Amino acid sequence: MTPAIDSHVHVWTSDASRYPRSGARKDAAANPVTFTPGHLFNEAHPAGVERIVLVQMSFYGFDNAYMLDAMKEYPGAFSGIAVIDHTAGAAAEMRRLAKLGVRGFRVGPNVPLDAAYMAATWRCAAETGLAICPLLNPDGLPLLGRMAEQYPEANIVIDHMARIGADGEIRDTDVAALCALAKNRRVHVKVSAFYALGRKRYPYLDLAPMIRRLVDAYGPQRLMWGSDSPFQLLAGHTYAGSVSLIRERLDFLQPRDREWILGKTAEGIFFTRR
Repeated sequence: MTPAIDSHVHVWTSDASRYPRSGARKDAAANPVTFTPGHLFNEAHPAGVERIVLVQMSFYGFDNAYMLDAMKEYPGAFSGIAVIDHTAGAAAEMRRLAKLGVRGFRVGPNVPLDAAYMAATWRCAAETGLAICPLLNPDGLPLLGRMAEQYPEANIVIDHMARIGADGEIRDTDVAALCALAKNRRVHVKVSAFYALGRKRYPYLDLAPMIRRLVDAYGPQRLMWGSDSPFQLLAGHTYAGSVSLIRERLDFLQPRDREWILGKTAEGIFFTRR
């Protein structure tokens, strides 16, 4: 079994005094109460996943301390995607976090990609090779395409296939819009969160036609698998079931394709030193 890289996982702790939460979800009960690197390894290692890209948990806001401490505690095992305040000092914060192993910066659906204050984020990404990681719905793809054209040297990694099929329907127009962004050579896509898309049922074969179109458009070299742990576990799915779609199914994938999607693409974006 070739070791894989999971490009999308969240971790958190119940220690709210050391790692305080912020924002609207500050006082909401987390489910599970805690999901630490130890919990994660118990799921990932038996499935042949050795390295993982951590994505800052939303209820920590701009305080990336828990993610950074996890990266420090397990050197080499983790890379990170941070959440920062794009309205002030974004470039300086991106460069600071890059020195600590962060390689990507999440942009949520409520952040306008073309806002004037976002220019510093885009410029820094283009200059450094750090990735912009937008979480968006299909209706956000046209704007993202315009930004990709405006900043052609910026690496972009789209979360969860732009959440196509989150409402249960995989629309041809949405898939076509995502595939159209492949003309921008630095746009990448996370083939991830299978539990939340389409029929939302293992073994997720209803997603195969969309994934095939993405492979045809982007090539496997710009696609990367991600589990979205622990949320797929909370939905009653398994970690092994997620990785098996890419590793064992999808007969249109060649062995070399699987190597790229299960590791080499994420390695180049998130684990290569700059």
